[in-house]
Amino acid sequence: MRTRKCGYALVTLAMIATAVLAPGATPSAHATVAPFGDEFLWGVASSGFQSEGHAPDSNWTRYIDSGEAGDEYQNSVDFLNRHPSDIDLAARLGVQVYRIGIEWARLQPEPGVWDASAFRFYDDVIDRIVAAGMRPMLTLDHWVYPGWVSDRGGWRNPGIVEDWLANMRKVVDRYASRNPLWVTFNEPAAYVGTELRIGAITVDEAPAMLDRMAQAHNTIYDIIHHAAPDAQVTSNLGYVAGAETEVNQPMVDRIADKLDFIGVDYYFAVLPESGQSVQGGSNQGPAIWELPIRTEGIYYALRHYARLFPDRPLYVVENGMPTENAGQRADGYTRSEHLRDTVYWLQRAKADGIDLIGYNYWSLTDNYEWGSYTPRFGLYTVDVRTDPTLARRPTDAVDTYRTIIRSGGVPTGYRPTRPPAECELVDPPESCDQTVGLPD
Repeated sequence: MRTRKCGYALVTLAMIATAVLAPGATPSAHATVAPFGDEFLWGVASSGFQSEGHAPDSNWTRYIDSGEAGDEYQNSVDFLNRHPSDIDLAARLGVQVYRIGIEWARLQPEPGVWDASAFRFYDDVIDRIVAAGMRPMLTLDHWVYPGWVSDRGGWRNPGIVEDWLANMRKVVDRYASRNPLWVTFNEPAAYVGTELRIGAITVDEAPAMLDRMAQAHNTIYDIIHHAAPDAQVTSNLGYVAGAETEVNQPMVDRIADKLDFIGVDYYFAVLPESGQSVQGGSNQGPAIWELPIRTEGIYYALRHYARLFPDRPLYVVENGMPTENAGQRADGYTRSEHLRDTVYWLQRAKADGIDLIGYNYWSLTDNYEWGSYTPRFGLYTVDVRTDPTLARRPTDAVDTYRTIIRSGGVPTGYRPTRPPAECELVDPPESCDQTVGLPD
């Protein structure tokens, strides 16, 4: 059976559905791009387990302890104690949105038992985000669940849905009044892929995990809207160039009626040698910092979902560029160049009528990239393995992002530092159907 790389594992195409897409916008030949208006939301993103440190018992602490995951966790970048200064770093960028995760394993260490001090920690984080003039984006599930849930079988157990909802209801009750943007599940297909890679589920169990996540999403969506009728809820989709319909459509089909905006994560193009579809972190193939980057691919990712959901706005919940231990990439692409080029294609998408309302950079700081501290995505780099002070050192992209936010994008007349590649190297067939290019 053929397989494609999805998320952090190989997922068989047997669990994938297909969809027919409606016609979409025709690429423009605009020589210039207009800045985004004041209503556009610029943000930064992080997750709970990846950055907080001091991790309670969970599926992921067990994966690490068993040797299945890679690097020791240590205390990651210690967001638990350093969140005031990290939030200040975000505020000084000028962003309007700060995405964080609310860790189930931290809140509910035992069945039926919630930790009041854990809620106070998230109270403080959210209060500081709001006081700094930013809007919180809260992720309910970023691939981590309590150890006692693992003991019950994790996503193999049908009872996980009610266990999950019992915790998430408390989160919604506590924070709905703060008017966050809500993300239910981070990259559901990649979540399945990660559990497959680790061995927490089998290929035969993957469809049931997807069903249970969809059931949990649809239920909590209604709960959130009961608490806050005007709430904005999504489940961000980790876009897989060359295989998006096959990989993510099964989840989209299950939750399409309960998405207020479409959250899209975009990172990589197809592998140039084979055309294989990838999403970083697989246990096979090139290292994540060696995967091909084609910034024009974000245009096709947005166009794909604009066609599929013409009545709903889109938000780039994650986008960034990995380096190896904060070194220079082999292709010479700098973080600033990548950021400016990406924003150009966001502005092109907007110019072509795509209803794009926001963009989050992944990530504010480096963090634990699901088994390794070697991949560095942060605007601020942190050397967890050798620097006991966990100093936040700005990359070249810090000033670049601040300038972009202040200006509403890249300047009129900007041309990307890397011209578009041949369409077969980006996101076929999407990128070979009404190919977007640069004006002469």
